[in-house]
Amino acid sequence: MTAVIEDPQVETTTAAPESDVEQRYPRRWLGLIAILAATLLNLLDATIVNVAAPSIRAELGGSTATIQWLAAGYTLALAVGLLTGGRLGDMFGRKRVMLVGLIGFLGTSLLCGAAGSIEILLIGRITQGLFAAVMVPQCFGLIRDLYGRELGKAYAAFGPLIGVATIAGPIVAGLLVDADLLGAGWRSIFLMNLPLGAVALALGSWILPTGSPIAGMRLDLRGACIAAIGMSLLLYPLVEGRELGWPWWSVAMLIASVPVLGLFALDQVRRSRAGRTALIEMSVFAKRSYTSGIGFVMVFFGGITGFSLAIGLFLQLGLGFSPLKASLTMTPWALGAFLGSGASAALAPKLGRKVLHIGLLGMTIGLVALFFQLGGTEAPAPLAFAPALLVYGLGMGLIFVPLFGIIVGDLEDHEVGSASGLLESFQQGAAALGVAGLGSIFFAGFTIGDGVDAALSAAHTITGVAILLTVVSFAVVFGLPKQANEPH
Repeated sequence: MTAVIEDPQVETTTAAPESDVEQRYPRRWLGLIAILAATLLNLLDATIVNVAAPSIRAELGGSTATIQWLAAGYTLALAVGLLTGGRLGDMFGRKRVMLVGLIGFLGTSLLCGAAGSIEILLIGRITQGLFAAVMVPQCFGLIRDLYGRELGKAYAAFGPLIGVATIAGPIVAGLLVDADLLGAGWRSIFLMNLPLGAVALALGSWILPTGSPIAGMRLDLRGACIAAIGMSLLLYPLVEGRELGWPWWSVAMLIASVPVLGLFALDQVRRSRAGRTALIEMSVFAKRSYTSGIGFVMVFFGGITGFSLAIGLFLQLGLGFSPLKASLTMTPWALGAFLGSGASAALAPKLGRKVLHIGLLGMTIGLVALFFQLGGTEAPAPLAFAPALLVYGLGMGLIFVPLFGIIVGDLEDHEVGSASGLLESFQQGAAALGVAGLGSIFFAGFTIGDGVDAALSAAHTITGVAILLTVVSFAVVFGLPKQANEPH
């Protein structure tokens, strides 16, 4: 791994003792705050439109597919761009690239907040996702640089943040939309990025190590283009197909995505064998922790992101809740995620992989309880959802602290940029698939204007799908190592 042995502007590939890393970075917790703030910006913006979307649609117009694209457009751009973003960190230094991505993210947040039409807002969301793709892959590598073999200390803070932020986006959005600060309404969900991003920018510029680019790295533009085409062919028809009645071209795009993504994989293998810089460091696939982790990330994050969107739509469009009322209804979910993440920090070192199974079991129990609640003919009172959502959140929170340590802990330093970008790309691709897939299933059973019965039926179906995905995640965990490995 990379450890710092001189001043904060120099890094080397020689592993330093834990005490030396701490000595060289006496203010490393400030650097961690900058990294966490950048991560929080991405996690919030990936889900923050879930509750605000009806208010946005009421002002700017658009179809039901537009609601899905406000979320899926961001995650699609992020998923496609992350592969390139990871390599940019290797080529130009992680600190420099992260700060460039952060500046672009703040600029596009301002564009979204000032958008006067749905088209401008969608363009802003897509470019926001692209800048997030430049920023996000640098975070794991920078944490490794700051903490060395003491990654557990960083993940103790990182895990709870991910746990809360994954579900906090809709809650924060509801509070901001209802507060209508300075008459901004839904626009404040994007404008709130500016003060948080300014903190990350100031601390990151001051504390984070500049690092040195990895010699010989080149950008694989051809691979990036093939990956972008393949992901677009897969995700676009999933969002638009149901709205348009599944025309022939939507099915053709789905079918075409398979050989295009296969061509991307083949191209990466050939480049690696020829000794040329590939978009993906193929050596990471030789590590069981990484390959198994990708499978888990796809199923797990696809399920929770799609379920979050569907529940937000159900509460507002189906039951007529205001953004604030919907946010308060979902608060037990976020509270459970926070508490579960805190408990996992203490349990994970002792139980290892078993914590993931315990968490998934808790999620399943919560979902099953919700499934029976939604199976009736009358909508339950808002407080009636609290126990099921709390248990679901507790289980979800247990997973976040050990998960990324298990997946990335065994990577070499030269693999970090590519592997982090690829892992985040799979995560965001899964989120986009979850939003598109579960969103389409929800709107297949519910049309805006339908009664409560239709909304309950659609939410009941979505909860059943979420149960299935959680059970599949439980099975995939058996492919992960029993304990997290120490970084190299």
